[in-house]
Amino acid sequence: MERNELREYLAQLLVPAGFRDYCPNGLQVEGRSQIRRIVCGVTACQALLDAAVTVNADAVLVHHGYFWKGEDGCVTGYRKIRLATLLANDINLFAYHLPLDAHPQFGNNAQLALRMGWDVEGQFGEQNIGFFGGHGKSGNAQDVAGLLRSVLQREVMLVGNPQRVIKRIAWCTGGAQGYFEAAIAAGADIFVSGELSEQTTHLARESGVPFIAAGHHATERYGVQALAVHLAEKFGIQQQYVDIDNPA
Repeated sequence: MERNELREYLAQLLVPAGFRDYCPNGLQVEGRSQIRRIVCGVTACQALLDAAVTVNADAVLVHHGYFWKGEDGCVTGYRKIRLATLLANDINLFAYHLPLDAHPQFGNNAQLALRMGWDVEGQFGEQNIGFFGGHGKSGNAQDVAGLLRSVLQREVMLVGNPQRVIKRIAWCTGGAQGYFEAAIAAGADIFVSGELSEQTTHLARESGVPFIAAGHHATERYGVQALAVHLAEKFGIQQQYVDIDNPA
């Protein structure tokens, strides 16, 4: 398919223009005009780019791309190497940050809920990035943590009361611990995100609402996979997910 056709389709599907984000969403680095094979991953790190070169991919699709607000804009060191890899091999880089968190079908939050068996009842927080709903079974915070460990295949960190009975869960993947207060205001019995901050621990203890940090990378693996599968099915292109392990 044509690069610009894919670009326009993703703009209609994910509506990046509707978000105030920390980076540009969409086509970040232009490559060849025809796209037959996509490699997708969480972050456009060098290891993912090298994997794309190995399989002769035409495009890389990620959640975490480049050109973040506040970062050094000089093209030196690892930034030069990353961009040189893309340009030398004529590979397109597509990146979608908040639009891929919030999408009701292919988003990180929607896909995590699908795997966890959580029922999506609504969204909350700034730009409605956070999700909340029921979890379809009785249990306490410790049970939720155990299921996350099983599904994500990694250790998670639970702070606050492990015995609190959970009826309503709120979640927001990645580095969304700043949504904790909004989750409490939305009536959550527990909040799940990727990372833990110092102040998050105190809020969990003092509010009585437990918090689970399940990993930034681990909670954001599924949106880009679902999106790539959708594109492959719709346009008849090849796709491959490459998981570059990250303990954070």
